[in-house]
Amino acid sequence: MARTVLITGASGGIGAAVAWAAADHGYRVLTAGRDATRIDQVCAGIPRSSPVLLDLRNPTDVLESLAEVDRLEAIVHCAGVAEAASVEETPYSRWLETLTINVAAAAEITRALLPALRKAVGHVVFVSAAPGLHAVPRWSAYTASKAGLRELADALREEEARHGLRVTTIYQGGTATELLQKVRAKFGRPYHAADCIQPATLASVVLTVLDMRDDAYLPEVSVLPTPRP
Repeated sequence: MARTVLITGASGGIGAAVAWAAADHGYRVLTAGRDATRIDQVCAGIPRSSPVLLDLRNPTDVLESLAEVDRLEAIVHCAGVAEAASVEETPYSRWLETLTINVAAAAEITRALLPALRKAVGHVVFVSAAPGLHAVPRWSAYTASKAGLRELADALREEEARHGLRVTTIYQGGTATELLQKVRAKFGRPYHAADCIQPATLASVVLTVLDMRDDAYLPEVSVLPTPRP
């Protein structure tokens, strides 16, 4: 029986790369996102993949989409938003959207699928942000959400240890995605894809984490771009 993995944010650069890598490792892949057209495009050509429409702005609605999942070997949380703005410029609606998509939705999806994860003695992977990220001016909503995601992962790891679940947070540096390009443009910083971690490289780390032997696992992993002379 094929192992099953759910990947959120699968229409993004990292999520799509993880979906391809998971399929290459023999997983049945549930590719989740809110844009039906983009998710269908990601699924095209990926063996054993199925689209799942999830709008993480309304996480309580995910239960219906995932109701038929009764066994799940892994969730990889890749979805996220990263708008840059000062505290003065960030309205409540932006705070709510950022914290909902980046933290609360991950918690709700995981909560809904805990029975399926426990049945498979599965693994939850949170793709987070650069290691040590904190207190970045004009990025408070994003950094606050990533601090919350770290706390969610750490609490879940302790709570679910008695069920044998593994929980991993991956802290990655700049990865060559459309989102990073937009963020750096907002901050007036250069973006050179060749100097960044490639999505396929990060995906290979995710699959290394998932496919470790049962006697050990990695609770935290930091992935940084190779320095350029």
